[in-house]
Amino acid sequence: MRRFWDGLAGTMLVLWIGGIWAIGYVAAPVLFASLGDKQLAGMLAGKLFEVMAWIGIAAALYLLVYRIARDGGGALKTLFFWVVAVMLALILTGLFGIQPIMQSLKDQAMPHAVMQSVFADRFARWHGVSSILYLIQSAVGLATPVVEQPINLLQVSANTRDGISTKKSAADKLTG
Repeated sequence: MRRFWDGLAGTMLVLWIGGIWAIGYVAAPVLFASLGDKQLAGMLAGKLFEVMAWIGIAAALYLLVYRIARDGGGALKTLFFWVVAVMLALILTGLFGIQPIMQSLKDQAMPHAVMQSVFADRFARWHGVSSILYLIQSAVGLATPVVEQPINLLQVSANTRDGISTKKSAADKLTG
């Protein structure tokens, strides 16, 4: 059964990080480049970002709970746990902090598009903050596979003599 939960954790991580990159750096730019109506492109991109945020919340919560269930209090001592927690905080800040402000500016601009209203500067500023948080989240997301398997540097150096490791590598363990 543990293999199932391990596999689910890996799947959630790939879905989440891959989705961040696919939506933010492929789908959204294609929408703006392909659609003549920038307001429609923005609305569709916003919906995609919202769906991705909910996927990210679900994935992050699962990964955090999974790690605590698997490793107990030791999970709190891993970099992976805190990277996921930071990414979750960024999602929550964007979804429940920044997005409502941006939506309020859009609503106040009605019947005009927000970028053709007196709120354009404020909207652009908040959109920039949101974009920076997304960029940080996507960059931090790239670190998750690296920090998923922690390396104890003291143990590695203690097990290395004359530059040759006396400890089996992960590949050696798998092959016997």
